[in-house]
Amino acid sequence: MPELPEVDAVVRTLAPHVVGRAVHLLHLGRADILEPAGRFGSDAQAVPPEALLHRGVIARLLRRGKHMAAITHDDRALEVHLGMTGQWFITTQPPEQVLAVKHTHAVWAVAEPNATPAPAASAAAPRPLLVFRDPRRFGNLKPWASAPDMLAHWDAHLGPDALHITAEALAANLGHTKRAIKAALLDQAVLAGVGNIYADEALFRSAIHPLRPGRSLRPAEVATLAEAIRGVLAQAVAAGGSTLRDFVNGDGEPGRYSDNHEVYGRGGRPCYRCNTTLQSIVLSQRTTVFCPACQPRRGPRKEPSRATR
Repeated sequence: MPELPEVDAVVRTLAPHVVGRAVHLLHLGRADILEPAGRFGSDAQAVPPEALLHRGVIARLLRRGKHMAAITHDDRALEVHLGMTGQWFITTQPPEQVLAVKHTHAVWAVAEPNATPAPAASAAAPRPLLVFRDPRRFGNLKPWASAPDMLAHWDAHLGPDALHITAEALAANLGHTKRAIKAALLDQAVLAGVGNIYADEALFRSAIHPLRPGRSLRPAEVATLAEAIRGVLAQAVAAGGSTLRDFVNGDGEPGRYSDNHEVYGRGGRPCYRCNTTLQSIVLSQRTTVFCPACQPRRGPRKEPSRATR
């Protein structure tokens, strides 16, 4: 599933193409890609185009964690979730070619604000085209009539953005959780933006075993983990994210960080640091890879108090 670096890459690369431009909905292939489910029924033709920003001028694109959205000048918002295989990108291909590609669920024409919108997908439609495609349909589009309502929802349900997480904020959000630290990091209410890839990578950098209870981490370990999260995410953002299979940015280009993964996806191979065989386990229904030597199950030994020395 695309995580913070991948979503950030989409937002950064799409922005030059769409901010300040008008969008005209040309095609909605199915209503069931809209959230909440059933809000507009099952008939795509019955969905009001305005709910999908039709004739709106994009004022800005936003990202928080794995969430991103386009907001128009009249304060409508469209939240876009990529799910496992979703893509949101710009193309200059003719509309008929775009619509011929399987799993293309929504297409908008992007034009100057005063341009006359095309009534339907045709060779005469203004270009470029903004495309939402999702082969496995775990992604979705979530219309909001009010951008402030969307932002309030984000504030209520998402933790701090992982790219800027501090040790203090991470410690406060972990609290005294008994959950495995890997499971806690995947909880978007604890930390927004980290998924399976970057949780494995950050825990490896921090020398923290993924099964250790969150409350067992000492303050110094939480600080080390927060620094590792920021570091690995910043490097992945600079590389445009990780493409494992389907991910492309807003220009249709893959990410370049996959070759830098130290543990993710490398179960059974030697650790780059110590040559120990990396182990794989299933945690929170996700494959988790770690080094049993570099990330011992037992944390650092507690220093004895002065009274017991």
